[in-house]
Amino acid sequence: MSAIQEIGPESLVSRPQLTTGITGARLDAVNVSAWFGTNRVLSRVSLSMPPGTVTALIGPSGCGKSTFLRILNRMHELVPSAKLAGQVNLSGQDIYAAGQRITETRKRIGMVFQKPNPFPAMSIAENVTAGLKLVGIKVSRSEREELIERSLIRAGLWSEVRNRLRDPGGALSGGQQQRLCIARALAVDPMVLLMDEPCSALDPTSTRRVEDTIHEIKDEVTVVIVTHNMQQAARVSEQCAFFLAQQGTPGVIVEAGTTEKIFNSPNDPRTEDYVNGRFG
Repeated sequence: MSAIQEIGPESLVSRPQLTTGITGARLDAVNVSAWFGTNRVLSRVSLSMPPGTVTALIGPSGCGKSTFLRILNRMHELVPSAKLAGQVNLSGQDIYAAGQRITETRKRIGMVFQKPNPFPAMSIAENVTAGLKLVGIKVSRSEREELIERSLIRAGLWSEVRNRLRDPGGALSGGQQQRLCIARALAVDPMVLLMDEPCSALDPTSTRRVEDTIHEIKDEVTVVIVTHNMQQAARVSEQCAFFLAQQGTPGVIVEAGTTEKIFNSPNDPRTEDYVNGRFG
């Protein structure tokens, strides 16, 4: 991926990590712009995502939310024509700085996608530990068993699969597969977990269980979630960022703040129109 230096150094000041006693990490996007070829899809997006807080990214389709999410763990650069300007600071350190390893970044900043993607030929247990080898983590057999149990408990799946850990991951229901993917992401102990519409294809019961998991892990892992479901954003998040792209312009953050303020007393009338279902 090529980088376009279009912003001055004064706008790239690293922000200190909060000292809250919470084990998640602070993530800051600073003046992030993004392109696919010559098409600019994001313009000067800045957002602070503090530990102990679930941040929901909301807005209509095509406004750059998922692109922004992928920038946060360096997946944007997988597209050959992708370009990027700005900084993404994890605990004050730019993940795009020279010498920063992509595998280390993705260990610290995990991702759960819209469509569950367990490895179908692997067992449930093997799916949970699949990421360890990719990031170079070695564990003993006893440690592995403890890790599998802990990760499945954190993902709210242990009680349902504890007696079938050797079954194929692909044999689980859709909601269970998504929680298995969450367990796989949590197994490497990330600092941040990014979730791209993780419940969009799930039934209400599975959605509730995923949301319960988000509530349970947010003090340990900083969570950033893209959702088109305004009720879900209100249920799971403490802060929201409203993205919008109009008339062929790149996506921007119109407004960001506490979830209560964004939903009940936003500053921008476009935010109020969107959260009340008047467009999008």
